[in-house]
Amino acid sequence: MTDTAQRRTVAKVAVHPVQAPPPAGDRRRRRLADQARAYGFLVGGLVCFALFSWYPAIRAVVIAFQKYTPGGEPEWVGTANFTRVFADPEFTAAWRNTLTFTLLALLIGFAIPFVLALVLNELRHAKAFFRVVVYLPVMIPPVVSALLWKWFYDPGTGLANEALRFLHLPTSNWSNGADTALVSLVIVATWANMGGTVLIYLAALQSIPGELYEAAELDGANVLQRVRHVTIPQTRFVILMLMLLQIIATMQVFTEPFVITGGGPENATVTVLYLIYKYAFLYNDFGGACALSVMLLVLLGAFSAVYLRLTRTEGESA
Repeated sequence: MTDTAQRRTVAKVAVHPVQAPPPAGDRRRRRLADQARAYGFLVGGLVCFALFSWYPAIRAVVIAFQKYTPGGEPEWVGTANFTRVFADPEFTAAWRNTLTFTLLALLIGFAIPFVLALVLNELRHAKAFFRVVVYLPVMIPPVVSALLWKWFYDPGTGLANEALRFLHLPTSNWSNGADTALVSLVIVATWANMGGTVLIYLAALQSIPGELYEAAELDGANVLQRVRHVTIPQTRFVILMLMLLQIIATMQVFTEPFVITGGGPENATVTVLYLIYKYAFLYNDFGGACALSVMLLVLLGAFSAVYLRLTRTEGESA
């Protein structure tokens, strides 16, 4: 090494001296401080969940076995609330409407997002624009969306019947008819919530290797055959997960019947969650409302357990 190089090395060492590692005690204190901050954030989240999620749920289970009125002394009545709710004629109608709504949502609202995702995935231009258009209903507040559709369904001057008159087609009572109200609400729920489902399907479709489609085309498969033999098998796990999530969500439908139909006509759109609202805030029967809530909790808990089991199995296989 020349003298000039040696002087440069000595100058660099003088300007940037090598720092010794901190003592073990300082490192330990710093690690403990980081862990304390992390646990502090964790405790804050747990406290919020305990106050606003877990405690109300546990309290509802307790009230389901009590005769409870606000300001009064709770009285333990065992399963009397469940017996009274079972005997209510609206109980059967609410469960029938809820299960029918869920089935119709699967038939109507489950296929449409998948088809839209297939179409958007094949677009070559303006993909971002159409994704925003499809997702736009999700960004509208649910109550505002329901009010818009209530005006849309108006049998007199609503846009739906105006469009049918323009096309010289027979009009409909839509949400005001006992035989068409539930289907009308399913259309509203499908339109309002399909944006997120479409984006999830798009992500799943774009993860499929292109070589599979190329091999199918070389074998002479048409579009429908490629969807059947390539797309659906490659996205079956996502389809199953979204189906379970949609069942859990649609069985808790409340906003659409509350805002658009008020449970009518003739109890045609009374759902379980809407009946819980009626027991609690119209009948002032919190015991019956909580008894219904426990029934719904048990059913949705079963679907949630299936969902968690499937996701755990898929994670272990991956």
